[in-house]
Amino acid sequence: MTASLPRQAEPTGGRPGHPEDRRHMIRRRALTLLIIVLLIGVPAGYLVISANQSRDAGKDKEAKYSATGLTRGWPSKVQRRLYQVPMPHPSGKVAYYETNNWKTSRLYVQFQTPNANLDVFLRDMGVERSDLKRGDITIHARDQKITGWRFTGPGPWYGLVHRQKNPKPTQDVVVSLADPHNPFVYVVSRTVP
Repeated sequence: MTASLPRQAEPTGGRPGHPEDRRHMIRRRALTLLIIVLLIGVPAGYLVISANQSRDAGKDKEAKYSATGLTRGWPSKVQRRLYQVPMPHPSGKVAYYETNNWKTSRLYVQFQTPNANLDVFLRDMGVERSDLKRGDITIHARDQKITGWRFTGPGPWYGLVHRQKNPKPTQDVVVSLADPHNPFVYVVSRTVP
């Protein structure tokens, strides 16, 4: 016969079926809670901070560019395509300016073009010359202030608003026919992101 050795007490919490020590259980739950907070709370906090910075950056960018006004030259092909401003060739006295913020993006464009090109421009935009209304200044005071445009000189002045369903832009157009052979065109095209 063999003598049996006395059994030593097994530590609790280490084996299935045994109750867990209270301190060990509290420590494990606290560690689990900390991991959950780190995995969910930190990315959520980062997203909130990032969204606020992005919104503020858009406002700063708009303020910075509105202080400088129009830039001489043609807007890029991407800008013209995005804002659907089909500028005709040849055109002169071209200038543009773009603003972006979290609510609306705008492209401001001005150019002078031969009379026949005005019809081409309007048709490519999806409207006709007959849509222009005499004396209708469709570009709002806010947009005039940003660009420095003044529609008080010799006219006649014509305007139209070309509304399109989102995501396509809406265009406000004002045309000066002070020189009927070379009309001057002003466009504000805006999109809502």
